[in-house]
Amino acid sequence: MNRSWPREPQGRELEDFIQLFKALGDPSRMKILFQIGSSEACVSEIAGRLNMSESAVSHHLHILRMNGMVHRRRKGKTIYYILKDDHVRWMIAQGCEHIRKL
Repeated sequence: MNRSWPREPQGRELEDFIQLFKALGDPSRMKILFQIGSSEACVSEIAGRLNMSESAVSHHLHILRMNGMVHRRRKGKTIYYILKDDHVRWMIAQGCEHIRKL
């Protein structure tokens, strides 16, 4: 592996980095990320699949969105959520690969 090591985050960047890992550290949020990893879904669909209240799903989606992991799209009155980009997919895929090699 010939990748350079990133510089250490400082100040606000360090706080954002910590918040990112806190957001990923919640089982419900990870389940939501896996639900919307391959296709978008609305809150009611996610809540039904995970047997969670719509309020709880909305709360978790808000945290994920504030941490730049989720994108939303409005169609009429319905809002659909999906992973924001390939960086988020990569983080999740790398996490899965890492734990499977333990």
